[in-house]
Amino acid sequence: MQQDGKIFIGKSSKPEYLDLKLANRHGLITGATGTGKTVTLQVLAEGFSDAGVPVFAADIKGDLSGIAAKGEPKDFLDKRAADVGLTDYEQKAFPVVFWDLNAKDNPPGVLEGHPIRTTVSEMGPLLLARLLELNEVQEGVLNIAFRLAADEAMHLDDLSDLRAVINSVGQRAAELTTKYGNVSAASVGAIQRRLLVLEEQGANEFFGMPALDIRDFMRTTPDGRGNINVLAAEKLGKSPRVYAVFLLWLMTQLFDKLPEVGDPDKPKLVFFFDEAHLLFDEAPKALLEQIERVTRLIRSKGVGIYYVTQNPLDVPDTVSAQLGNRVQHALRAFSPREQKAVKAAASTFRPNPDLDTERVIMELKVGEALVSTLQDKGEPSIVQRTLIRPPSSRIGPLTTEERTRLVENSPLFGKYENRQDRESASEILAKKAEQEAAEKARLEQEKQAQESSWTKVIFGRGPRGGMSVGEQVVRDASRSVMRSMVTQVKNAILKSIFGSRRR
Repeated sequence: MQQDGKIFIGKSSKPEYLDLKLANRHGLITGATGTGKTVTLQVLAEGFSDAGVPVFAADIKGDLSGIAAKGEPKDFLDKRAADVGLTDYEQKAFPVVFWDLNAKDNPPGVLEGHPIRTTVSEMGPLLLARLLELNEVQEGVLNIAFRLAADEAMHLDDLSDLRAVINSVGQRAAELTTKYGNVSAASVGAIQRRLLVLEEQGANEFFGMPALDIRDFMRTTPDGRGNINVLAAEKLGKSPRVYAVFLLWLMTQLFDKLPEVGDPDKPKLVFFFDEAHLLFDEAPKALLEQIERVTRLIRSKGVGIYYVTQNPLDVPDTVSAQLGNRVQHALRAFSPREQKAVKAAASTFRPNPDLDTERVIMELKVGEALVSTLQDKGEPSIVQRTLIRPPSSRIGPLTTEERTRLVENSPLFGKYENRQDRESASEILAKKAEQEAAEKARLEQEKQAQESSWTKVIFGRGPRGGMSVGEQVVRDASRSVMRSMVTQVKNAILKSIFGSRRR
């Protein structure tokens, strides 16, 4: 059923394909829990890999890791393959590179993936300001901190570096105001508090060295298959802010660093963001605007983005409008919001006169979906009720031992595992503080030594007769007083004996 330049998705009244030439026009996979979204993601990732397209997938639930293992023969899979006309169906493993944002929390000896890091400098003040929801004045102080670090040749590797520089900005406010602009003490405190919140959410694990080389996401195997990069993201569900930081930074890095390629024959890279609501829930307006902008423009870099979520309403309209390839699994409609979601999902498809789309969405069985993909000149196909093909890899997660073994045998093993701690801003400022403290202590010692020398000059031992100058002064004064007293007594005695000479 495979066709050159296309990925076989499943079968409706006809085979349904995703055209690789239009795969960078992005997509949306939605459906209630347990309806088959993850299997659909797995099928598409397998198809992209076989076509030589690298894939990135954030694995929030932890059950996508099985794509690295050969599937197990099962009757229901064989039946599904026969039902969709997949005559060449076989079980096989796919090349997977595992990544992890919270490696420090793993038990000893357990590796869930290569650590992912970037530096605060690479993140930049604009993204951090938007992430931290800083106001204009606070963003100005953050920009001053980055400028000061650049002017004084200080690397901003992790959040401790940024906190150190922000603290230095606060201490040097009077000096820096004339050079860079006004520094508000209240803004310094606000930035420090918000950085503390990020640290509490585990963001400091994301910042540091060595920084991720984005080209490592775009590797292919010697036999021409694209690597499937799987991010261990189960813990990130508890830290949506860190998750949003990572996704936004990653998309921005690709957007900034990849060259324009227009519409290639196949994507250079495809992203699947599972549980996409974590990206959008409570996201600040500036963050949503950045996501919308990158989603709209990044296709010209040959990158396709596919959002995977339970409810189509999870994705803002401004972003949803950019998603041309759609797979809609079953939705439930027990509440007014769910009923609204069903209507919204139905309205996004090109109508099929033979289907009541809104009704079918609630009737779909596990493994079925409504499918509409872009075709020909980019117009969406008529929506079709489709039975999704079975995956060739394992359905379900790897064991801890299997995953650790794959990480250790990865061609990237050793490149990111050991955290590097070069001399950066926090060390430079700490060393500067030590030098200033040492200089202050030296000057204090010199002052004390000088005062001691003067005291010795005045009260210490002198060169003449072993007397000091002070002792000589006291002795001479005493002699003078004594001579004066003797003279006065002598005169008084003579006067009493001889009396006055006047007659």
